[in-house]
Formats: sequence, structure tokens, C-alpha cells
Amino acid sequence: MTRIFSGVKPTGHLTLGNYLGAVRRWAEVDQHRADALFCVVDLHALTVEHDPGRVRRLSRQAATLLLAAGLDPGVCTVFVQSHVDEHARLSYLLECVATDGEMRRMIQYKEKAARERARGGSVRLSLLTYPVLMAADILAYGTDEVPVGDDQTQHVELTRDLAVRFNQRYGHTFVVPRATRPEVAARVMNLQEPASKMGKSEDAGPGIVYLLDEPDAVRKKVMRAVTDSGQDVVYDPQARPGVSNLLEILAACEGGDPQELSAGYESYGALKKDAADAVVELLRPLQERHKELCADPAYVEGVLRGGAEKAREMARPRVDEAYRAVGLLPPV
Repeated sequence: MTRIFSGVKPTGHLTLGNYLGAVRRWAEVDQHRADALFCVVDLHALTVEHDPGRVRRLSRQAATLLLAAGLDPGVCTVFVQSHVDEHARLSYLLECVATDGEMRRMIQYKEKAARERARGGSVRLSLLTYPVLMAADILAYGTDEVPVGDDQTQHVELTRDLAVRFNQRYGHTFVVPRATRPEVAARVMNLQEPASKMGKSEDAGPGIVYLLDEPDAVRKKVMRAVTDSGQDVVYDPQARPGVSNLLEILAACEGGDPQELSAGYESYGALKKDAADAVVELLRPLQERHKELCADPAYVEGVLRGGAEKAREMARPRVDEAYRAVGLLPPV
């Protein structure tokens, strides 16, 4: 059976972009067609300045939202990265296979490092090496497919390179995974800055719809979305990014094709109203289930404990094999 691994980083509150671009597909499709693991990758949240208490809160919130979105612990494995030691164990081995040049070519590292240098600072070493930890997350489980957005494709390519290199040097140990992408709304854009992804790392912003936003807040953000010059509702992501983003959001919420949906609108106002209503209705059952789960924290803790045990059982034999392959003496 095909094995899938994907994760979410607790660096901010989960957004509509996270849901439409990844989480909904995990719940509706991926967990049912494959042996699927979904992880709150909390170790990745330590690569930047952070508040420890906030990381813990966001990690719990992310896990709860994954369950609220429909991930079924009886069907898939839901767990927290730091609860399974094999991630960190394998990461160091892969650092011994990766090169400095590969790490410095990673686009996200280059962009974040440049911003810090412009402010007179520097980034943490872990930001440079975290793509290797991401590779360990994937390779520890014999993953076949990694559902990712466009911005993470480069990291999956690095994972493939490291798996091939390790296998060639030390003997076949790892499955070489491939990236998969959803067809619609793979990258939902910021409602106020349609050239930028709707990311969760920002603390707040009128262009970001969070999964736990109240309905009135959702409507206000969508109705105030930046559109484009001109009056026609046209789907053209390059020339008309604002209106195209709204069409993609509507298409993802209700089903359909953004290009075909554009023909049904004569004004931006009507499109915004329909998009706002669609987002509110999409989030309603998720928010209701989240409220129920928050009232039963023991259930969430039990899911994460069981998920970590299951994940550990899957990862440990392969990571132990990798330790032997590179020449490390087994414990006595």
C-alpha cells in the first residue's frame, strides 16, 4: 500500500490556505487511499525566534484542528514530531550525507537569511539544516508520496537526492519519495497581497483567514480583498491575481473550475459575497468539531500518544538499519 507522510509546522494559527491547499485533501482523499501519517512538526518551529509556551499551544491547536478537519486516528496516524526520537536520530545521519552548497541553495533559507542580514542580524544554524530534518521526517517511514504545495517541492527534491545518495554509498535503505500536488488551490494567496502566499507565520493580518476566525471576521476579510484594475471578472492569475485568487478560493470551497466560474459574475462585489459565504460554510463544521475536541483534551492526548507509538514502531527499524549501514556500532 502506498505510504504518505505530510506535516504542518506550529509557527502560527492554521489558515484557509493550509486547509484548502493541504489538510482537506488529507482528510477527504489521502488518508483513505494510502497508509498515511500526518505530523505536527514542532521541531521545525524552533528554527526561528519563538516563545516556548506559544509553540506548545500552537502544537496542540494544530493537532486538534487536524482531527476536527476529519483525520481519523482509526484510519491514519496523527502524531507530534518531537514525540518520536527517530526524526532527530536520522536527521544527523542525513546531515552527514548532505552538502553545505545544497543547504545554501534552498530558496526559503536564502530569502530569510537575506531579510535578516538586511536588518543587521543572522539566522539560526537550524534554519540552514532544517530541510535535512524534513528529509528525515519523510525517509524514516519509507514514504512513497509527499503531498506538498509549490513552495515545498524543492525540499522534496532534496529528500530524493539524499535518499539516492545514501542508498548508493551505504546500500539500499530508503524509499525514494515523490511530491504530489492538489489540482485546485494548491497555493491560496493573501487577500490583501495576492502576490504572496496566505501564510500562517504572520501574527495577524486582514489578508489572512484563520480556520478559527468568527464568521463575521471571515466575511469582512473576504469582502475587503484586493481585486484588480478593470471591471470584468476574469480568471488570469498573472494579469489579475486578486480576482483570480477569489475565484480559486470559491472553486476550492464549492467545487468547479475557476475559469468557468468567472463567466457567472459581472461584478467583484457579487464574487466576494459568494466567496465569503462559501468560506464561512466550509469552516462551520470544522469549527464546531474543534470546539467539541477542546472540551475533551484527554481524547486528543490519547490520539497523539497512540499515534507516536505507532509511528515509532514504523520508523525505528529503518533508522536502526541506517545506523548500521553507515558503520555505527549497535548498542550492547
